[in-house]
Amino acid sequence: MIKKVTCIVICLVTLCACACGGTVFDGSRTGNESRLIMDFEVLNKTDFQKLTLAAGDIVDFNIVNKAGSIDISLQKDGEEPVYEETDVQTSSFQVQIYDGGTYTVSVTGKKARGSVSITKADPDTETQ
Repeated sequence: MIKKVTCIVICLVTLCACACGGTVFDGSRTGNESRLIMDFEVLNKTDFQKLTLAAGDIVDFNIVNKAGSIDISLQKDGEEPVYEETDVQTSSFQVQIYDGGTYTVSVTGKKARGSVSITKADPDTETQ
């Protein structure tokens, strides 16, 4: 009898832990070698995207932070980040790339709600 009760309690605790752990991601995501676009009602994880960038490229960042915390980093493999910020608020800005190569953009959300658009700028639409 004690074994049955113990087994039931363990099962209930395990099921509750899974159900109560919360949603990790609820939203949409698209990414390729020139962009990462995310729109989310819930973001409680880190997402990565590899970007192929050349010297002189401009990366556009458009962040909408409606709730929670969003951390962003753009880093060439094995080097210091060219951009890194914690608790990014709603903003739009650009980062110029001085050294071509493969970069990793990472977005970490903690109880976050909003959107992130990180795209390699199209040279034909840049303002002079």
